Amino acid sequence: MTDNQITIRKGVVADLPVLLEFEQGIIEFERPFDVTLKDEKISYYDIHELILSPIADVIVAEQNGQLIGSGYVLIKEAKEYFKHDKYGYLGFMYVIPEARGQGVNGLIIDEMKAWCKSRGIYEIRLEVYSENPGAIRAYEKVGFVKQIVNMRVDIREEVT
Repeated sequence: MTDNQITIRKGVVADLPVLLEFEQGIIEFERPFDVTLKDEKISYYDIHELILSPIADVIVAEQNGQLIGSGYVLIKEAKEYFKHDKYGYLGFMYVIPEARGQGVNGLIIDEMKAWCKSRGIYEIRLEVYSENPGAIRAYEKVGFVKQIVNMRVDIREEVT
């Protein structure tokens, strides 16, 4: 392995301490996009369960023996009105700041696409904050297209 080679592999339970740090990095990065997130320490994912699940795969990127990125794919049941019965849902997409711009996210997504295809799943979805243009560009770069805009309103302070 050369010094700068990026290895993509399945995440294992031994990776959990670093993956939990990645999760907190995601949450802190996303807080400005979502005023509904609690102020205290929160968790989005059960990463341990995702690692062990037969219907999910946690993928990590490693460089020089250090984890530099992550993502997961989870098989979900589609709504009855869709043409597909199941789809792959992507989440936990993270690349450490010093490794961004090297195509790590694309390598992880390519691995998750292959995982889905090997299970006969050809629809993949994810969610991204509309105010996060960097992430949107990164996902568009690997083939994703915008489909639905999720909207909200806080009516506690609304004057009638």
